[in-house]
Amino acid sequence: MTNTRESGSYVGRFAPSPTGPLHFGSLVAAVASYLQARTNGGRWLLRIEDIDPPREVSGASDRIIEALEKYGFEWDGPIHYQSASHSEHVKALQTLVEQKLAYRCNCSRRDLKDAPRGPQGTIYPGTCRNGCEPGDAAIRLRTNDKESVFDDQLQGHISQRLQSESGDFVIRRRDGLIAYHLAVVVDDELEGISEVVRGIDLLDSTPRQIWLQSLLGYRTPKYMHIPVITHSNGDKLSKLTGAPEISLDAIEKTLVAALTALQQQPPPDLQEESIKNIWAWAEKHWQAGKLEGQRAILDSP
Repeated sequence: MTNTRESGSYVGRFAPSPTGPLHFGSLVAAVASYLQARTNGGRWLLRIEDIDPPREVSGASDRIIEALEKYGFEWDGPIHYQSASHSEHVKALQTLVEQKLAYRCNCSRRDLKDAPRGPQGTIYPGTCRNGCEPGDAAIRLRTNDKESVFDDQLQGHISQRLQSESGDFVIRRRDGLIAYHLAVVVDDELEGISEVVRGIDLLDSTPRQIWLQSLLGYRTPKYMHIPVITHSNGDKLSKLTGAPEISLDAIEKTLVAALTALQQQPPPDLQEESIKNIWAWAEKHWQAGKLEGQRAILDSP
């Protein structure tokens, strides 16, 4: 795959993992990224992030694609399955190791049970930075404590000190699988992504990915982290919290509900229109700024 971004061109993407069917929270993220691409005259790509076989659900990729088609999404170019980029992921990994920017680590969860914790979980104390025993090992990326900053399109100025707030992080797991942070950074570069639109639950991950981009000599896309949809108890709507699959029957009603969750204030009778007309209204009226500063929305059909 070659980098598809041209100077000044907009390229967005939606990148679900096949760990279950599409739920309402994922639909909202897809709608936001799609409308950002379309209203910027750009391309919108679909990527299936199938790099974690132990967590994948049989048939989930096909169900996700079917749902997106029924909801009227139109992606540009073929669907990219992230597993097809494995050789590029490995190449990036080898570059980081050869430049001594990453190192082997055989610490277990038990070894790290007394380590401090931050927003991203355990803050790695650097136990294996100077070497570890032979055997199965993960690979961690070295960090430092310089302030990592970026300006999010909705959430404003974000800063994080990686070493003290998250520590050196895993880019290849002990089982040999490439970790999410490395895979997503490589694929965003390969596909020429100019803006990443996704849920605010991934906001704390972004400084890690920007750090990886800088070490690999990649360009950094813009970021827009939208509010997450929550259950009535405040938990994020997700596969882990039992979010149901979106309806493939009441499609118009559910699509309008997604626009409502995105604070676009669609007229009540819009759900009586065709999918094509709903998208036409959405593209004409899309204002991402209505979500500025919001972190969660208690709204699920």
